[in-house]
Amino acid sequence: MNQSRTKFIIILIVINIALDQITKIIARIYIRKGEIIDVFGDVFQLWNVENEGAFLGMGSDMNPTLKIIFLLILPVIVLAYVIYYILNNKELDRLSLIAFCCIIGGGIANVFDRIVFGSVTDFLHLDFGGVFRTGIFNVADMSVTTGMLLLLYASFFNKPKTPENSVVD
Repeated sequence: MNQSRTKFIIILIVINIALDQITKIIARIYIRKGEIIDVFGDVFQLWNVENEGAFLGMGSDMNPTLKIIFLLILPVIVLAYVIYYILNNKELDRLSLIAFCCIIGGGIANVFDRIVFGSVTDFLHLDFGGVFRTGIFNVADMSVTTGMLLLLYASFFNKPKTPENSVVD
């Protein structure tokens, strides 16, 4: 396994985790529960919501055993497999590798919250006048979503790996 490629992977994952955790700490300190702070009118707001479920609160009403299985154990297994996959698959192009690192970093950050706090801190909200409105989310969710979009893009538009678009081998 190439050390510079492995370092690249670790650094990207750690950056995703760190950005998420730093922003969540700031949100927990400066935004009171139930408070809504208008950053850019109603378009961009900050909230402080503790999400006991998964994406958009799905699963928050599951019994505790199912929550442990579906929100902790299963994600940890999937994240471990994806880490194993990217460390051992030398055929991944740079964009796909970055995408997987975003997904892993965001996933680890949210699993960390579930383990340490029993819930995930969400604090960002966008509303473009009803045309497009998000639920309340966090930086880890943005990392996972960005990673998924990059993977989708890479699967349609990236050429097979060549020396010019590969990560340091």
